[in-house]
Amino acid sequence: MTSVNIKDLYKVENKEVSLNGWVYNLRSIGKIWFMILRDGTGLLQCVVVKKEVEPDVFQLESSLTQESSVTVFGIVRKEPRAPGGYELGVTSIRVHQIAKEYPISPKEHGTDFLMNHRHLWLRSKKQHAIIRIRHQVVKASRDFFDQHGFTLVDSPILTANAVEGTTDLFELGYFDRSAFLTQSGQLYQEAGAMAFGKVYCFGPTFRAEKSKTRRHLTEFWMIEPEMAYCNLDQDMDWAEKYVSYVVKWCLEHCKTELETLERDTSTLEKVIPPFPRITYDDAVDILRKNGVDFQYGGDF
Repeated sequence: MTSVNIKDLYKVENKEVSLNGWVYNLRSIGKIWFMILRDGTGLLQCVVVKKEVEPDVFQLESSLTQESSVTVFGIVRKEPRAPGGYELGVTSIRVHQIAKEYPISPKEHGTDFLMNHRHLWLRSKKQHAIIRIRHQVVKASRDFFDQHGFTLVDSPILTANAVEGTTDLFELGYFDRSAFLTQSGQLYQEAGAMAFGKVYCFGPTFRAEKSKTRRHLTEFWMIEPEMAYCNLDQDMDWAEKYVSYVVKWCLEHCKTELETLERDTSTLEKVIPPFPRITYDDAVDILRKNGVDFQYGGDF
């Protein structure tokens, strides 16, 4: 018997298979009950018919709970109405563990509650979709720079000094001296560019300034390319190519996840070079016309 993932069911239509996963949801209509199984690659409707399974298997409906871990055996059938377009006609179920007192149910929960159970919240549809999209963004980013002759040079996370003077540092003890969590890998990439011509780093960076909003990020991942012999127009060309490549890749490879997040992809589909470009003076005029008190020569 073939063991498969949910995402690969289209390869084994009408064949008997086994799947490992966790119970996502259960519902019953008398002599038939349905189990939605998740395995990290997708969701699958498993149909348990009383006359097609052993009595002890059919009786599992009363003892299985959300997030119980199981191995399910059955025949793969095409079903357009089911999640993913396929369902499983169950022949047997092996229970590994019955989950007890699982705290996150299909009902609505507050953000604080969900953040306190972050390790479990990752199993939900939207959080799952976000992480999968992030995975594809990272893959597309690395692929883009690798395909265009950039060399990955990892910058240290611990540094001896500030990289950007406008943001605060996280200070920590480092043996008999002070060190800081990096704000940027830029300085190391500038040195790398003089050795390799085109380099990039991609890793965590930290900002310690306080904020009164939830939108402030103390830790985030930043990709930073550096190039020798590159003028401003060329720099903007590279930025256009990179952004459009990542967006196109995600539109092609994250359709299901974007639908789960109810993302309107029409704006993403318009991310096609060339992008509009304006001068510094033009930007200043826009700000002043919109009533912004801006000092010429300052940063935006």
